[in-house]
Amino acid sequence: MSAPSRRPEIRRRRTRAEKIAKLRKRLAAASASNDKDRLTAKLLRAGLVSPGNPLVKSA
Repeated sequence: MSAPSRRPEIRRRRTRAEKIAKLRKRLAAASASNDKDRLTAKLLRAGLVSPGNPLVKSA
């Protein structure tokens, strides 16, 4: 693949990684249980697209 054809893919990956980092940071700072549940659900939904390691540690 040439560089111009990889740019959108790299941008998608970087944007997704930034979004996940932001969600993880908000989850760590969340104090209310409903906020934690909502953020965990968002991370689990994002994790459905990425096979491999889970985005949220359960237990």
